Order: sequence, then structure tokens, then C-alpha cells
Amino acid sequence: MNTAGRLTLFGAGLAVAFGAAFGIASVAVPDSVVTAWAEDGEADAHGGGHGDGAHDASAPNATGHAINGVSTSAEGYLLSAIQAPDSTGSEGQLSFQIRGEDGQPVTQFATAHEKELHLIVVRNDGALFQHVHPVMDSSTGTWSIPWTWQEPGTYRVYADFTPAAPDAETLTLTRTVEVAGNVAPVEKGPQRVDEVDGYTVTVAGDLTADGSSELTFTIEQDGQPVTTLQPYLGAFGHLVALREGDLAYLHVHALGNEPQSGENAAAEIGFAAQAPSAGRYFLYLDFQIDGEVHTAEFVLDAEL
Repeated sequence: MNTAGRLTLFGAGLAVAFGAAFGIASVAVPDSVVTAWAEDGEADAHGGGHGDGAHDASAPNATGHAINGVSTSAEGYLLSAIQAPDSTGSEGQLSFQIRGEDGQPVTQFATAHEKELHLIVVRNDGALFQHVHPVMDSSTGTWSIPWTWQEPGTYRVYADFTPAAPDAETLTLTRTVEVAGNVAPVEKGPQRVDEVDGYTVTVAGDLTADGSSELTFTIEQDGQPVTTLQPYLGAFGHLVALREGDLAYLHVHALGNEPQSGENAAAEIGFAAQAPSAGRYFLYLDFQIDGEVHTAEFVLDAEL
């Protein structure tokens, strides 16, 4: 697998009690909300829910493919409660810890996709996607990043990291966060073309739930192909795909060799993808031009 292109398949989060506080306002995460997410994700991925909402991160889904990162804890690691501003428009910090089996904060991580930890935040309707990289305080193991909620709603927060242990696999731990207010849900229909920051991005290819398929993204500006793509996180593009409903992540791989520092490319980026089940998927492509990262959004339906 090309390390630069590897993403982890996420699933629905479940609540795990954690009593740490980081000295800033904490967003409430109701047990009922988290449990509903967990049970919905379990039923969708495995054909039925468990009464305690627990997930087996190694269990196969309906197509027989293993699901990774489907809970707040896995392999002895725990994602703490998320601390963040408690309302929209309030400036503050989003922070959390990764804790080990001994209950202590973890401070050593391996680098994957050029970062020690990737943080992905998205509202449950697939809107307001963000892929960011917080900074860790090595003395406390607390990861933090300046944060302001722009709109209310239920958000999924994913921490994607690789423990600094020999042969450790990438883990993705997740929680839900509630931001109070009246929500105007976004209805997402099939979409293969997106206009973002003056660029037109198009995806070709289909998702299938019974085998691997290839997705190709092309980027144009003023009707002409862009030829100055820059590497971002060790590849010319970084793709995240979420299944509508439970927001499970699709496992995708960037095609081609890992780019070298300073190398540019024509604006055609390929990924090998395999959907865990039939259904609708939200896709988010990060790409970099002139040092600025842009995110194009798409909606594809996967069929058996």
C-alpha cells in the first residue's frame, strides 16, 4: 500500500466515560446521541446492533471487509472527551488527549502522511468538513487547535494516528460533539463536479460495493487543465469518503508513486476505492496549488 495515499476506514463512534478537563468550556456529548450513532453504525456495517453499543474494530462488514476505527477506543487507546467552545461564533480551542491502557496521556506517535495526528471534523449531514492538524503539548499529551463553530449541529470528530510502537497499525478513534442551535440540514444529491476557489474539479469512475474501483479527479482553471499540483501530505491529493447515515469512512489508496519534494504534477489524481456497502457516499478531495490547500466535495452512489 502506498503510505502517502492510505486512509483508514472509520465507523460510528460510541461513548466512553472520561473525566479529564483541560480548563476550557466543554461541549456536551449526550449519551443518547453517541449511543444512537454507535447502534446505527453497527447495524449498517454488521447487520445488527449490540445492546451495549460496543464495536469490534476487526469485525467484517456486510461485504466481508474489516472495519477499522469504529469506536472511541481500540487496541488499548482511548480518545478523551472533546473540549471546545460550547456555541457558534465563540473563539476558543478544540482539544483532547489520546490515552493508553494505563490511563495516562500518550505523548509518542509515529509520523503518517507527514503528520503525527490527523483531525477530521464533519457535521452529520456531511456539511462543514474540515481536515486539520492540531499541535500536541508534549508535557501533557494534549492536542489543541484554535476553533470556532460556524454553525450548530451534531459533529463527528475523528483522531487518526499511528502509535509509536513496532509494527503498529494506524488507529482512528471518534466521538460526537453537540453544538447547540437551530440546524438547517444540507440535502446532498449526486454530484460529480465542484467549483472551489476558481477551480473546477470533476470525478470520473464509479463506486462499487463488490470490488475495487478507480476514481479519477481532474482539476481545471478557466477551462484549462492545471499542471502545477503540489504534493500534500505525501501525495498529490488526499481523499476522504464518508457513507451517508453513519458517516463510516471508505478505505481509499492514492495511485502512483509518492511524489518527491518540489515535484509538480498535471491535474489528474487517481484513487483505488472499495465501498464497504451499497449506499451514498460524500467525498472530499484536498489538493494543493501555490501553497494553498483547497477542498472539493462530491456525492457518489455505490451499488452492488
